[in-house]
Amino acid sequence: MVVKDTEVSKKLEDSARSIHNKILKSQKPTMTTPIRSLSNVKYHEKKGYFEMLGKNKLRTLTVSTVKTFAQTLKMMALSKELIDTDDMATKREAYYISKNWGKAGFSEQTESDTIMDDVEATFGINREQLKFVPEEKGGDIAGHLIVIDKDGKGNKLKIDCTKFGSGAYSIPVDVEGLEFQSKAKYILAIETAGMFQRLVKYDFWDKNNCILVSMGGVPTRACRRFIRRLSDNLKIPVYAFVDGDPYGYFNIYRTLKVGSGNAAHLNKYFCVPKASFLGVTPQDVIDYKLPTHPLKEVDIKRAKDALKNDPFVKYHKRWQASINQMLKMGVRVEQQAFAKHGLDFVVNEYLPEKLANINKFLP
Repeated sequence: MVVKDTEVSKKLEDSARSIHNKILKSQKPTMTTPIRSLSNVKYHEKKGYFEMLGKNKLRTLTVSTVKTFAQTLKMMALSKELIDTDDMATKREAYYISKNWGKAGFSEQTESDTIMDDVEATFGINREQLKFVPEEKGGDIAGHLIVIDKDGKGNKLKIDCTKFGSGAYSIPVDVEGLEFQSKAKYILAIETAGMFQRLVKYDFWDKNNCILVSMGGVPTRACRRFIRRLSDNLKIPVYAFVDGDPYGYFNIYRTLKVGSGNAAHLNKYFCVPKASFLGVTPQDVIDYKLPTHPLKEVDIKRAKDALKNDPFVKYHKRWQASINQMLKMGVRVEQQAFAKHGLDFVVNEYLPEKLANINKFLP
């Protein structure tokens, strides 16, 4: 996955030079960018992720597109500058830097983010290698894992994730240079910080020889890449434990496992094909007599859209059955609902019972 900085810099320069040459020849320059949506992906069960179908959008320099063209080229120039000076910029900083670009500046960060994503998709290089980093942190880790990192001087550091007490190791935004040592049996990726803290408090990772990862909602790219690298390097399974609702199923779990339509150009690096779904499932609601909340209209719409349009769901009949079961029941459930049976129930009853039957996990 790693492309040398010099190679990235050259790709940016070659693209800009091509546009410049066309202008000198009085030709209309163009930019081709992949369409980033579920309509432009297919699900490969063997590969384990969403792959692009090849549909592109062609942008030609005209009066109406001149601003977008200028913004794209300025973003490319900024990336090259950051690479050549061995620097970096957060997405928010990139937005503010554009205030120096005159009429090519962005009015809102959503605009600069979109252009940044287009540049990333055009070159097939993740934005971290373009030297743009996110503001959000990558997630938290606790358990039997040693992370080998480097300090600012290049000296190796061994970070023992069992030594953080009631705290946790925070995943950095750039995880490519990390190395790992572990004899853990599996990775448990958890949606909510509250449930993660519950499992840490009860020493779940120690009693079950595992690695706990707090995704903190939809996992960041750094979090997904970290889990992917852990899975590949340690050759251990990944189990996802999220809320029992359409958001948890599709925005969180599906994104973790196979990626998204919006980032299909990089899914093969950021998804975790070996992940499987531990819970919370609609059947868990029945089996464990869990308290629930009615499905909201947005939940119903998201579930029906998944059944109709999501390539991953359309491929797996077991997921179709679970979603239809949820729609029939008309309820959603949170991870914390197990507290009805006692604060230690999820640790001592639910998780051990589920982990004893991993062959029944949803794909």
